[in-house]
Amino acid sequence: MKLKGRTALVTGGSRGIGKSIALALATEGAKVAINYQSSEEAARDVARLVEKIGSRAFICQADVSSYADAVRMKDAVTASLGVVDILVNNAGITSDKTFLKMTYETWRKVLSVNLDGVYNCTKVFLDGMIEKGWGRIVNITSVIGQIGNFGQANYAASKASVMAMTKTLAKELARKGITVNAVAPGFIETEMVGAIPEKAKERVVSQIPLGRFGRGEEVAGAVVFLVSSDGDYITGHELSVNGGLYV
Repeated sequence: MKLKGRTALVTGGSRGIGKSIALALATEGAKVAINYQSSEEAARDVARLVEKIGSRAFICQADVSSYADAVRMKDAVTASLGVVDILVNNAGITSDKTFLKMTYETWRKVLSVNLDGVYNCTKVFLDGMIEKGWGRIVNITSVIGQIGNFGQANYAASKASVMAMTKTLAKELARKGITVNAVAPGFIETEMVGAIPEKAKERVVSQIPLGRFGRGEEVAGAVVFLVSSDGDYITGHELSVNGGLYV
């Protein structure tokens, strides 16, 4: 129970990696707010699992790309679970096109969620952490932000930008008792990866030294490590969970 007494918010927590993170935080004793944009029933399912573990859960609908939604979410979560100590900026989307075919709207759509969303949520939840003199922020980046990928200029740019932001915030907030780190998953078994054609999957796996896709709980374990006392002396770091795809 490394996180007993803590309150966490996981954006995009209703499925995939976000769901795994929410459950891992609850297992370690944290109360967990589960943000979702459209999949309410999936968020309720995660909340039920959190409560089955023995922790408190709260679901909150918000579009993280909207600052007004982020403010509304903060008010709702604080009223239900208390001040958020742990923020996991996990919400993210893809909208793939080669750069020559990528419209400005497609570019902005991904940046608004993946990058602006991190700004919005961090901005609104930061005051509570500063008042407490303690906080943990983990931003979910991606191996794509480290190596780039064909057809994903918008996604790669958003994730690389989040890492640059992570390093800057780590320097600014350390004196406030707040650490800011990132976890960079490789190819993880989620609905997003499940949609990749089989031949493409085989090609990706052939490039991974460990010879398989990762599991959501393996990413979640890295998050728990960084937000628990085990990670107290770590800030500004990007922890890669990619099976050796990028070293």
